Amino acid sequence: MGKLQKKGERGSATNYITRTQAVKKLQLTLPDFRKICILKGIYPHEPKKKRKLAKGSSAPKTFYYAKDIQYLAHEPLLTKFAETKIFVKKVKKALGRDELDTVQRVRDQKPKYTLDHIVKERYPNFADAVKDLDDALCLIFLFSTMPRQGKVQPGIINKCRILAVEFMHYVIAAKCVKKVFVSIKGIYVQVEIDGNDISWIIPHQFTTPPPSNIDFKVMLSFLELYTTVLGFVNFKLYSNLNLIYPPKALEDVFSEKSSIYYGDDIYRERLESLNIKLAEVQKLEEDEEIDEELLAGDETLEDLVLSRKEEETFKNLFSECKFFLSREVPREILALMLKSLGGEVSWSSESGVASTYDETDPDITHQIVDRPSQSHQFLSRCYVQPQWIFDSVNQRKLLPVDEYIAGGLLPPHLSPFVNAEGYVPPEQVELLDRNKPEDEAVEAPKEGFLLKIRDWLSWRCLRRGKHCTIKWFTVIRRKPVWLTS
Repeated sequence: MGKLQKKGERGSATNYITRTQAVKKLQLTLPDFRKICILKGIYPHEPKKKRKLAKGSSAPKTFYYAKDIQYLAHEPLLTKFAETKIFVKKVKKALGRDELDTVQRVRDQKPKYTLDHIVKERYPNFADAVKDLDDALCLIFLFSTMPRQGKVQPGIINKCRILAVEFMHYVIAAKCVKKVFVSIKGIYVQVEIDGNDISWIIPHQFTTPPPSNIDFKVMLSFLELYTTVLGFVNFKLYSNLNLIYPPKALEDVFSEKSSIYYGDDIYRERLESLNIKLAEVQKLEEDEEIDEELLAGDETLEDLVLSRKEEETFKNLFSECKFFLSREVPREILALMLKSLGGEVSWSSESGVASTYDETDPDITHQIVDRPSQSHQFLSRCYVQPQWIFDSVNQRKLLPVDEYIAGGLLPPHLSPFVNAEGYVPPEQVELLDRNKPEDEAVEAPKEGFLLKIRDWLSWRCLRRGKHCTIKWFTVIRRKPVWLTS
C-alpha cells in the first residue's frame, strides 16, 4: 500500500505560497520583501480556489506563485540586504557605546549595490525599456519638484532633476514632440521615440508639500529602479544622436567643466535652462534625399514621402519665429515646446541665466505674456498668451493670434488625447469644420419642398455632431421633423 498523500501537497495547492511563508523562506523583513518584489517585477496573484488554499479560512491572504519565490531565492540582492542588516546593528551598537570613531569607520564601509543586472533582465531590448518609460518619467519628474526639506533626501531629488533635464535636452535635439495639454494636475506631454508614443506629466513649477497618507518607501523603491532605467535609456538616446553624455554645452567642450554632474551652480543652471546647444561626438551624416521622380508611379512610397515632408514641416513649426518670454510665464515648458519645434527663445537676464537676446531686440516676432496690459509695447511683434503655443502644437500649424492676444478671452483649451469616438465637444466640432479644406466642407442642401429628406437629415445630424437613427419623420411646413433614438 502506498503512502497516503496529505491534503494540500498536490495539485494547484503547490503552485501558490502565502506572503508570510515567502517572507520566512527568504529570511527577509516585510519592507525588504516588498522592495525586492518591486525591483524584480514579482506581483501577487489571485488563485481560483482561494478559500480551499486557505484551508477554509476567510481571513484575507496574499498569494504568490511558488516559482516566483523560488526565483527570488537566487537573487544576489538578498546578500546585500543581509549585509545592510548587519551594518545597521553595528552602527546602533557603536552609538550605544558612544564610540564615534567606530561609527564613522563603520559608516564608511556601508554596503552598496547596483541594479544594472535587474535592468538587463527586465529589459533585454532597448525597445522594451522605451515602451515602459511612461511611468518612469511621471515618477522622476514628480520627485524632481519635491521640496528639499521633507521625507525625500536631497540627493535623490537632485538625481531626478538631472535625469529629467537630460531627457528634455534629448527631446529638443530630436524634435520629437507630438502633443501637449495643460491641466490642473500638470502638463501632459507626448513625444515619439523609435515609433513609440511616450506620454507623461510634468508638474507645475510651484512646489507642493508631500501628503502624509502616502507610503514613500514603496514609491522610493519604484524610483530606485526607474532612475537606473532612465539613465541607461538617456545614454542610448544620446548615442543615437551622437551627443556627448552626460550632456555638455558646445562652448564648454574644452573647458574644465566636464558635465552636469560636476561644476558650479551657474553651469548647472545654464543646462537646466534648455537654451544651450549640446556638444556632439561627431557630425551626423546627412540623410540621402529620395528621388521623387523615381517614385512617381509608386503610391505607397509617394505617401511615405508626403508624410515625411509633413513631419519635417511640423518639426520646424516655429523656425521662422523669434520669441521672448516675460517673467510671469512658465519658462521651462515653453522653452521645451519652442526649442523642440525649431523656435528661437530668450528671456530677461534678470529672470534666469542663458538669455541670448534682450526684450528690445527688433527681430522678435512674438512675446509671450500673461498679464492683461503691458507698460510698453512694440508695434513690430505680437503679444500672445501661452495657450497659443500649446494649441498651435496640437493643431500642427500656426494658429491666428487674434483669439490669443494679451488680456483677451481665450478659446477652450481642448485635449488632444481624447478618442474621436463618443462625445465630441461643440468647440471641437467647430474647430474641425474650420480646419477642413474648402472642397471637403459640408454644404447645406437648399431648402424646398422637393429636397431629399434623407440628405437634409444627414446634414443636420452632422452639424449637430450626433449619430442619429431615424425612426420616422413627417413633413411640416416644408421642413422635416424627426425623432432620434
